[in-house]
Amino acid sequence: MADVTSARIDELDSYEGVPAAVFWLARAGLGVSSFGMSIIDMPPNATEYPEHDHRGDGQEEVYVALAGSGVLEVEGERLVLDPDQVARVGPGARRKILPGDEGLRLLALGGVPGQAYEPPKRP
Repeated sequence: MADVTSARIDELDSYEGVPAAVFWLARAGLGVSSFGMSIIDMPPNATEYPEHDHRGDGQEEVYVALAGSGVLEVEGERLVLDPDQVARVGPGARRKILPGDEGLRLLALGGVPGQAYEPPKRP
């Protein structure tokens, strides 16, 4: 048998990370060990996603919109997030994600350059 894992997004374990946003644990569900990966479902026009950076852990992130659209605010710059656009944000840059009128399903990938991936500790 080939070394492959497949799952429907709505069958992955999940948690609510911010009000009304659902974080699907894609990394754990697929058994990925080399980088972090979550799928985030955000309702239309939500503003609760926290502004943050990764200075402390050195993680860079890549965002890919799977459905819907929104804006990625990085240090005052606004970048479109839609299925035709991808974005990378370095660890020291502050970022905030704002979903658009139809909401946003976002694939977030992360890792620390030059280091083995260490999954976050979840309660």
